[in-house]
Amino acid sequence: MNTLTRWEPFRGYPTLQDRFSRLFEGSFVANGEESALTAWAPAVDIQETENELVVTADLPGIDEKDLDVRVENNTLTIRGERKQEKKVTEGEYLRVERAYGSFTRSFSLPNTVDTGAIKAEYHDGVLTVRMPKREEAKPKQVKINVSTNGQKA
Repeated sequence: MNTLTRWEPFRGYPTLQDRFSRLFEGSFVANGEESALTAWAPAVDIQETENELVVTADLPGIDEKDLDVRVENNTLTIRGERKQEKKVTEGEYLRVERAYGSFTRSFSLPNTVDTGAIKAEYHDGVLTVRMPKREEAKPKQVKINVSTNGQKA
């Protein structure tokens, strides 16, 4: 005699909801000591104009002496640290969302940048790094004389 077995194609597989829960577990909610351990990186905008590249980084609450900006081997590196103002005791804060600690951001620079002329400014929590392009890399305009029927216009 043959035994009938019920076919359940999704047996042994977690439900879709369980899979999504595991996927996002811990991604959005960090509490207690976990939030202090999460790495952070400041937001950065990079703009290219005809004459320069400009990197702007939001670094609120960071002391200028805790910033290090350098260019080595055509790589711009911005390092810094946001320090907590005071030692936090448990129960003192209801919510902590700002990140503290060290960060590093690095960006490869094109060969068109004149690394000897780079300037950085830090004002009101915003770091602006201006990197001029080499003269030979800047666009050039050439005047073209147009002739009609072999005569110059």
